Amino acid sequence: MAHDLRDDLELVGGDYYFDDDDDFHDGFQTGSGGSSGLQHEQMDDTSALDYKEGKDIQGIPWERLNYSRDQYRKMRLKEYKNYQNLTRSRSGLEQECKQLERKDTFYDFQSSTRSVKSTIVHFQLRNLLWATSKHDVYLVQNYSVMHWSPLHQRGREVLNVAGQLTPTENVKGAGRLSRVQISTMALKDNLMVAGGFQGELICMYIDKPGVAFCTNLTGNNNSITNTVDIYQAPNGATRVTAANNDCVVRTFDTERYSLLTQFTFPWSVNNTSVSPDGKLLAVLGDSSDCLLADSQSGREIATLRGHLDYSFASAWHPDGRVLATGNQDATCRLWDVRNLSESLAVLPGRIGAVRGLRFSPDGRFLAAAEAADFVHVYDAAAGYAGAEQEVDLFGEVAGAAFSPDGEALFVSVADRTYGGVLEFRRRRSYGYLDSCFF
Repeated sequence: MAHDLRDDLELVGGDYYFDDDDDFHDGFQTGSGGSSGLQHEQMDDTSALDYKEGKDIQGIPWERLNYSRDQYRKMRLKEYKNYQNLTRSRSGLEQECKQLERKDTFYDFQSSTRSVKSTIVHFQLRNLLWATSKHDVYLVQNYSVMHWSPLHQRGREVLNVAGQLTPTENVKGAGRLSRVQISTMALKDNLMVAGGFQGELICMYIDKPGVAFCTNLTGNNNSITNTVDIYQAPNGATRVTAANNDCVVRTFDTERYSLLTQFTFPWSVNNTSVSPDGKLLAVLGDSSDCLLADSQSGREIATLRGHLDYSFASAWHPDGRVLATGNQDATCRLWDVRNLSESLAVLPGRIGAVRGLRFSPDGRFLAAAEAADFVHVYDAAAGYAGAEQEVDLFGEVAGAAFSPDGEALFVSVADRTYGGVLEFRRRRSYGYLDSCFF
């Protein structure tokens, strides 16, 4: 389960010190690092050059701490408690998991910053990071959604939900909200959608001031909005889905924010995703089974069986043929929609639940984020288990996201002391440059 790394890692000497004062103001973290950790050198960002010269990608000063990196990794693997809702037998699961054929590096470390840090409201929900370009990253921090520019190394607030929110669109169902704890978010093109801890839904365009639409979906403070999604319907229209603990998946249009459909399922829905052609709806929740349904009628088409616990993540390959699902049984399963009788591959995690899944826009890679410490990047062209890059870090993972061109991979670490945003750039081999003369 989640805890701050500072609970384990202690300084053993030197001029560094911790500051326990809260230095947050209006959603911005001050340059001093605030309550989240070390002052002075440790709070510096890390560049690719720093990393090549031996600095930790998160800036963790192992030489001044009570553990070496290897010692702490062994301890974390042994002591980290993966949260499970179901106590089913795991016998046979290891035999199902595909064995990794080779380690590889698809994305090289570029930089890390502590200027912005994600805040996790619910420990099971981790869709809190999105990228609209390799220079534009959005993440949840306290009562704000922040924009981070890796190019300019600057952050700014794009949405503050600490006070009252008043929708700019005068449409049916819209209402004021106040002091929203953002539990999940999605961003596509300029449209950003966020869900709240008490059933809220917020829609805004990041290139326009104000919130276009906001409402409470359930009227029940216990019906947290677990997931939101933005997709294109078969007719080309943009749709928004939201799923809650009340077992209902709701779909809205983005012109008048009209409620188009609401489908009820047998259990709380933790995650949904719509296929690239807009026809299939993947529904995952408080069940070991996952469902495929018709996105327009809600009619159940297939039940996907194989996971052993509750599921919280899914993603579609851009070609629409493969669906990835992530589960608290610490696996990611891949399903071929042309044959759903069994999963085509089972990819194991290292430390805990698979809580985040994203395909690169070209479909070449699948990023699977565990609850903490590991993000796996699988090569789809090599059969996923044929080649994998393992991003090894420390702390709770708030999200992982590819840039739309697939050239950048961003990982958000929510640890108060050593958290921040890590940037990786796709490794390219430009052999033709060897024959150029300058």
